[in-house]
Amino acid sequence: MSHITLIRHGQANTGARDEVSYDKLSPLGHQQAAWLGDHLRASASHHPRVFTGTLIRHIETADSMGHSDAIRDPRLNELEYFTLAELLQDQRGILIPTEREGFIEHLPTVFTAWRDGEIENPPETFQQFEARVSDALHEISAGPGPALVVTSGGLIAMAMRRFLDLEVPALARVALAIMNTSVHRLFPIGDQLSPVLFNAVPHLEHPDRHFAQTHL
Repeated sequence: MSHITLIRHGQANTGARDEVSYDKLSPLGHQQAAWLGDHLRASASHHPRVFTGTLIRHIETADSMGHSDAIRDPRLNELEYFTLAELLQDQRGILIPTEREGFIEHLPTVFTAWRDGEIENPPETFQQFEARVSDALHEISAGPGPALVVTSGGLIAMAMRRFLDLEVPALARVALAIMNTSVHRLFPIGDQLSPVLFNAVPHLEHPDRHFAQTHL
C-alpha cells in the first residue's frame, strides 16, 4: 500500500453560481499551482504516479504544476454542489446564500439533506459519492509508489470522513476549511490509510504570498 498526496485545485471562478461557469482557474489559481509545483520539485518530493479528475480546474491545476501527463479519472471529480443546492432550493425553498458567510450554515444543510435522501433526483446519491471516492483512493493506494492526486475540496473532505469516521457536521467544517492548492496526505498505517497531513500550504507561507491563501 502506497501513500497518497491529495491536492485541491487552484482558485476557480469565484463569481460562478453553476457547475460549468465555476470550472476554470482564475489567474491566481494558475499562479498558486505553479508555486506548488515549484515547491514540490525544490523539496524533491517523489510521486511517480500523478492523477487528476476530469474537470477543467483539475487538469489546469496539474498542467500549471508541471504535470500535463497526469492520468485522468472521473471518480476523482467533485460532487455537484451547485446542482444539489439548486435542487434543494426548488424542492424545499432553502435559498442559496449570496455571501460566503451564508455557506457556513448552508453546506451542512445540503449535505444532511443529501445524505438522508431528501433531495429528489440528485446527480448521484451521497452514498454513491462516498463509495466512488473510497474505491478510487483504495485502488490508487494499491499501486506501486507514492501518488499525487489533484482533485477538489469536497472529495478531500469525504476522504477525511471515510478515514476518520466523521459525521456530516464535521464533514462540512472540513470542506469549508480546505484552501486552494492545499496539500493533504493519506499514509498506510496497518491495513488502512490514515490522514497524516491536512490543509498545508507551504508554498504560500511567505508573507508576500499570504494574499494567495484562498478558500474560494
